[in-house]
Amino acid sequence: MQAALGVVAFSLTFPATAWGLEGFGPWSLVAVRSALAAVIAGGCLLALRVPPPARPHRAGLAVVAAGVVLGFPLLTTLALRTSTTAHAAVVVGLLPLTTAVFSALRVGTRPSRTFWLAALAGAAAVLAFTVQQSGGALTGADAYLFGALLVCAAGYTEGGRLARLMPGWQVIGWALVLCLPLSVPASLIALSCEPVHLTAHAVTGLLWVAAGSQFLGLVVWYRGMATVGIPRASQLQLAQPLLTLVWSVLLLGEQLTPAAPLTAAAVLVCIVVTQRARG
Repeated sequence: MQAALGVVAFSLTFPATAWGLEGFGPWSLVAVRSALAAVIAGGCLLALRVPPPARPHRAGLAVVAAGVVLGFPLLTTLALRTSTTAHAAVVVGLLPLTTAVFSALRVGTRPSRTFWLAALAGAAAVLAFTVQQSGGALTGADAYLFGALLVCAAGYTEGGRLARLMPGWQVIGWALVLCLPLSVPASLIALSCEPVHLTAHAVTGLLWVAAGSQFLGLVVWYRGMATVGIPRASQLQLAQPLLTLVWSVLLLGEQLTPAAPLTAAAVLVCIVVTQRARG
């Protein structure tokens, strides 16, 4: 359930980022969202008097920070300057499979053959759908998107591993705080260099990607991965591109093709199979 709540929160990230880009430059949006999320996380850590993470955990937290706090938001935000949310959703469609591969390499998990077949089928369905949504054309933003895919999978895997050793909210909390020496000066520099137009959409988008996507969504996501395992939790994200497209229709006015319900059904079948297969 917690991993599913994380997926719902993440599904709003791309539409919220598109809103944020209406009033902020890409570098400003990424830096400020990280700084705001770190303030929220730091306040929670201070209020609960959580001690600093143990030395053996700090390298893993650095990987989470580099992949989830900095790398993925920056690369996807740069991509969304020229890419639609539908096209960008290809990253999320491939993320479950990539996370499962990283998990097998880093944590030593060995999902069953059925798991892998279902995961590959689900990823293929989402990939085909998102490419079809974008007209089958690859853009210059694809380099950003595939780079984001790799760094986020590494961050998810390391965060899921750490969430077995410490509370999930502390994993993302300390990762955000770890980035404060970078995010605060970066925010000041970016805001002074890029134009800012404060609109309702821009502010709402910024607040969501900071509080919802960057902190609260990752809190429940890491707790969910610690409970059900990294491979199984990651497969729930197969539904994320479709949820993102729904939000894109409602919030951005984009239109879905008739292929959407068929792809949704195929993805849901794959999710059921991966959740029941031995992981």
